[in-house]
This record gives sequence, structure tokens and C-alpha cells, in this order.
Amino acid sequence: METFWFIIIAIVLAVFFILDGYDFGAGIIHLFLAKTENDKELIAKSAGLFWDSNEVWLVAAGGMLFMAFPTFYASVFSGFYLPLIIVLWLIIFRAIGLEFRGQFHFQMWKDIWDKSFGVSSLLLALFFGIALGNIVRGVNLGGVENGVSIYEGHYFFLPLWDSSFSPLSETPGIIDWFTIIIGLISVVTLAIHGANWIILKTNSSINGNLKNVIFKLNIALAALTLFSLAVWKTVSPNSLDNFAHKPYLLIFPIIYLTGLVGLFFIKKLKKDIHSFVLSSLLILGGITSSLASLFPVILPSVNSINGPLTIYNTASSEYGLSVALNWGIIGFILLFVYMIIQKRLMDGKVDKMDYGH
Repeated sequence: METFWFIIIAIVLAVFFILDGYDFGAGIIHLFLAKTENDKELIAKSAGLFWDSNEVWLVAAGGMLFMAFPTFYASVFSGFYLPLIIVLWLIIFRAIGLEFRGQFHFQMWKDIWDKSFGVSSLLLALFFGIALGNIVRGVNLGGVENGVSIYEGHYFFLPLWDSSFSPLSETPGIIDWFTIIIGLISVVTLAIHGANWIILKTNSSINGNLKNVIFKLNIALAALTLFSLAVWKTVSPNSLDNFAHKPYLLIFPIIYLTGLVGLFFIKKLKKDIHSFVLSSLLILGGITSSLASLFPVILPSVNSINGPLTIYNTASSEYGLSVALNWGIIGFILLFVYMIIQKRLMDGKVDKMDYGH
């Protein structure tokens, strides 16, 4: 039952980053490439019409974590309290940037809300990538100092950064040179995904140039991916052992590589949906590969005093998991009905659709 819920939560998280990921990416493209008012309005509309329904998946993932793995939920929400508050504020400012830009007819206010949308999207992509970096790197569970735990073994607290700025420190911070690399991979990946979404959903004047942008970003992503694998082996020497012991898990890196290689041929793809599917595979493969490399661990420990958090030592009772399954089925039916209706209403290009007026 623990494995079942781990897989379900992994799927929900992947769906969230595929769906809301194009909103983050659209914000990044909006920040750096949208120059005319028409392009800014179209790109903001391509994200604004969908962001609230997409974030339902984040709420669902949080609820499932609380339900299935309450110890893990309590641990990460206390240990990552500061960055989670920052993420919350960024989500708020991204939303009000989208919702308010059409309510004010003064250029100064439009510029403020446009920057709010763009900068928040960029930082959200970076922080979510840094969060993944923390998960694969591990944390100082128990807050061990001089060989002694100052908290219970499943709790921790991390500063934003440690003075050494190193992932190899005994007391690493949230931000270090390794998690920054993963954060940059997240930013580049979501920028590619957002650009594909803009091409798919709008007739923006920058669409013709976006394929060139995606191609160049894909080169950067390939280089960052190879570099991150090398440094990951330095930070965690056993990081790829799962793939050697369980070869069937290689399907997840293959999904990632399919998206990565496919996007090098973006200029030859005839249908816009094909490039969007390829960037979706990037996100799906990246998240699932990271989780598969850890399984059954869900939060490694960087000290030898307290063991890692796994799906087994953080799970709810068997009875609780089985009851959750019944309610989860009802919840998923409602969620899928909502998503299907919303996507049908917003089918096709969004250029003529009303938003923000």
C-alpha cells in the first residue's frame, strides 16, 4: 500500500509540474522576450486562463502527503518552513500579477504587475528546482551537531544557506552550489515548456523566434544535465545504484532523454503539440528519475546518526491508507471531471478569449 501511494503522489506531482510548469515557463518568456503590449497580453492570458485549475494538483499532492505519509509531511513542512513561506508569497504575487494587469489602464501599473508575474515565475521555477536538489542531496535529519541529535530523528531545520555553501557540509543549507545547479535545470526546462505552450496556445509575434530559443535552451539543458550527473556522483556516490540493481527503473531516464533528444529536432516538427509533448516528457522523466533513484527513501539523511525517511517509516497505518483509497477515488473523479470541462472550454488558441477585463 505504501508503494501504491508513493506512485500516485509521484504522478500527481509530475502532472502539477507539467501543467503549472507551462505557467512558470510562460512567465519566464514573458519577462525576457515579450516586448509589445499585444505579446505581453497574449502570454499572460495563456497562463492566466489556466493557473488556478493547474494549482489544484499541488493542493492534491499536499493533501495526499498528509494523508499517506504524515511523518514525512510534518518533517518537510517544518524543516523547509522558510523557503515554503517564500514560495507561498511568490505564488501570491504571480497570481495577482496575472489578475491585476488587466484591471489598471495605466502603463506604470501594467509594468509593475508584468514584472510581478515574470519575476515570481522565474523564482518559483528556481525554488522548486532547489527543493528537488535538497530531496536528492539529503538533509541533516535530527539536527546532528558533534555527533548528537538536537531534534527527534525525523525532524530537521535548514537555514537558507550555510557559510561553506557546500552540499558536503555537515550542516548544509537549502541553497548551495549543487541545489543551484538543479534549480537552473528547472528554470531552463520550464522555460522550454512555457515557450512550447505559448506556441501551442497563442499567435504571438514572437512564436517564430521561440523555436530558435527552445533549441538554444535545449543545448544548455543537455550540458547542465551531464554536469549535474557528474556532481551528483560527488555529492552522493550511491545516487545511481538503484538503476543498476533494478534495470526496469531505466524507463524513467529514457523518458527524459526522449524529450531532450526530440527537442533538438523542434524546427522540423510540423505540429505544435508534438514539441509540447516532448517538453512534458522532460518534466515527467526528470521528476520520476529523481524519485526512482531514491526509492524507497523519500528524504536521505546526510549524517550517520539518524537514518533516512522512507515510505515505510513515515507512512500512515494500513487502515488509514485503505480508507484514504476510497476517498481518493472520489476526489480523483471530481478532479478529472473539473479538468476535462476546463480544458474543453479553453480549447484552441486563446487570442480571442476574454481575460482580465
